Amino acid sequence: MTFPEKTILICDGSKCSKHKEIRKIFKESIKTHGLKDMVEVVKIECTDRCKHAPVMCFQPKNQWFTNVSMWQAEKIFKEMILD
Repeated sequence: MTFPEKTILICDGSKCSKHKEIRKIFKESIKTHGLKDMVEVVKIECTDRCKHAPVMCFQPKNQWFTNVSMWQAEKIFKEMILD
């Protein structure tokens, strides 16, 4: 069994799950950059931070982001995954 080098954890609670386009951006970026075996997007249970939706965490750096827009998602992907 193999595990990815990096993981993007995305809250799937009721408010965060309304931002499916963010998850889609990450999945498309992973595919575009040929990182399928190195980066994985994982839905997690509600983080109980609904006022800050969508909430996500990038591992292994344990870097959390809140209120992420589509534009920010692309920028965050570049900073956290590609650099």
